[in-house]
Amino acid sequence: MSTNSDQILLKAKDIEVGFPIIEGFVQAVRGVSFDIIQGKTLALVGESGSGKSVTARALMGMLSERAVVGKNTSVEFSGQQLIGLPDERLQKIRGSAISMIFQEPMTSLNPLYTVGSQIMESILAHQKMPKKEARLSALRLLQEVRIPRPEARLDQYPHQLSGGQRQRVMIALAIANEPKLLIADEPTTALDVTIQAQILRLIKDLQVKYGMSVLLITHDLNVVRKTSEQICVMRNGEIVERGLTEEVFTNPQHPYTQHLIRSEPKGSPPPLQGDPPSSLKGDQIRVVFKIRHGSFFNRKTEDLVAVNNVDIRVREGESVGVVGESGSGKTTLGLALIRLISSQGGEIRFGERRVDNVERKDLRDLRTSVQVVFQDPFSSLNPRMIVRQIIAEGLVVNNIGNSDADRDEMVRVALKDVQMDPDVMDRFPHEFSGGQRQRIAIARAMVMKPKFVLLDEPTSALDLSIQAQIIDLLKDLRDKHKLSYLFISHDLKVIKALCHNVLVMQHGNVVEAGPTQDVLVNPQKEYTKALVNAAFEVVSDQPQSTSQNFN
Repeated sequence: MSTNSDQILLKAKDIEVGFPIIEGFVQAVRGVSFDIIQGKTLALVGESGSGKSVTARALMGMLSERAVVGKNTSVEFSGQQLIGLPDERLQKIRGSAISMIFQEPMTSLNPLYTVGSQIMESILAHQKMPKKEARLSALRLLQEVRIPRPEARLDQYPHQLSGGQRQRVMIALAIANEPKLLIADEPTTALDVTIQAQILRLIKDLQVKYGMSVLLITHDLNVVRKTSEQICVMRNGEIVERGLTEEVFTNPQHPYTQHLIRSEPKGSPPPLQGDPPSSLKGDQIRVVFKIRHGSFFNRKTEDLVAVNNVDIRVREGESVGVVGESGSGKTTLGLALIRLISSQGGEIRFGERRVDNVERKDLRDLRTSVQVVFQDPFSSLNPRMIVRQIIAEGLVVNNIGNSDADRDEMVRVALKDVQMDPDVMDRFPHEFSGGQRQRIAIARAMVMKPKFVLLDEPTSALDLSIQAQIIDLLKDLRDKHKLSYLFISHDLKVIKALCHNVLVMQHGNVVEAGPTQDVLVNPQKEYTKALVNAAFEVVSDQPQSTSQNFN
């Protein structure tokens, strides 16, 4: 029986959404029903393609024109039926009563407009006030979401902010009109673990302040356990399990839920034999950027020290992890070490060869033995090229192989190495899942037979079970080919499972370094302790609801 504190804000019943395709019809969501309680958080959990985001978009009437909504689908919000509501009335509800935080802020924010102007636009669309007052409200919102130096950020563009800062801007946009319901679609995916914890804490604080309900869409079980009172597990467009969050985690009933919980990274790398020679060594690496802010007539320039005198060594067959919050300098360090960006100080060696003082045009021979796997395989794979061309591109550029047939055989071997069927060579990237695309990206690196691989968040955007497969694959490739990895990640569980040693970075400095098991099990610095707590501790200061309004 519901009490006043357990009032239903939104009641979704029999949500069905399908899409016509050339071959027929795809049913993306099948009869999904749930209630969202006033002031509480409901988590929709599932892997890519389970129907989570389509369900959320159906609530807001934001489906594409091709979408076919079921005849019995019903969405009641504060007693009002949203299905079939005219667009002009839905527009008044979106962004004011119901608001949404999207997964990737860089694609959601307009790159041509400043952060302040975009927040002002959201405010002025639903509230009548002078622009000057709207600007003050935008500044207040940036302060509320705890962006450092909000006065300077107001006139900056999205590309000038870090990933965590852009996500805070998205939250500021979402709460600009004090909504009753906040839909958060993967709000912490690809964020560093401390920033993730800050964003989750921020959403919780704002939820309490404004009395908001939250619908959290995610594949990250750690996030769910920390933040939600209730959970619905989705698979193939259906809810396969639902209940109070802690009960589902401690006693999952459905095999799929059990599979998700078992998929979290575990184990540790085998110890190195002896003291192998260095594959890469960096001494006192320093990278400085010039940043500009202010108006046209009052332009200011500052030096931003992104990497400050960092020492690093990666031995043959070793995996070294680099962790830290957004803007800590970890990716900048990696790119500087492989000479994709310039450093302003220090010495870099690959094996016995010094490379920091060599012109980039003279580094071509080095490029074959140094490869990179990026975070998002969809954006790093050319959509106009088939798999055969993508993987063979480096071979062609570097004149490796005696003929096309020779290179095709190398591509087949690389695909087998990453456990993919060579028959996929004539398909395009969009025809694969996220995990398969990342395997193709790894194959592109492996075909060059590198000695050193920079892995920049290679698993952050993948589902848990796919992430576990990629980690096992990377382990196998490292051991088979005696590869050296520099592994940049915000996921300390992945680092613990894969890396022998780890560097913890903050504000461009290494604050702690050493064997992974020592640093992550017994951290000495307060910043490292905060990272570890955010990654491994499941702490919830919210009481579990005793009401089960799930339908």
